[in-house]
Amino acid sequence: MPPVTQIPSGHHGGAPSTFDKMKMGALMGGTVGLAMGFIFGGYTIIKQGPGPNGVIRSLGQYMLGSAATFGFFMSIGSAIRTEGPPGSMQRWAEARAAVVLMEKERGERR
Repeated sequence: MPPVTQIPSGHHGGAPSTFDKMKMGALMGGTVGLAMGFIFGGYTIIKQGPGPNGVIRSLGQYMLGSAATFGFFMSIGSAIRTEGPPGSMQRWAEARAAVVLMEKERGERR
């Protein structure tokens, strides 16, 4: 089976921009927030009852509130993690590279 072709994303087909990464963080956070809102909202509705708004509206408020909060903080976190001076990732990778030890010659003494 042939390998999957990579489709470049971001500005002019290069790496994703900071805004693209923010959008991705917001989508991931929103998805997690929806799931968590469903779980915790469902538990709260079962435990305490739906209140005057009814089950569907109460559950929707839990889910949307949780999704908005998670999405907001995940997008900000993605932007903070992305920022840095140009070339900083390469310098970090070079600093973390494996150390090469050379064997001491046998005739050499200290």
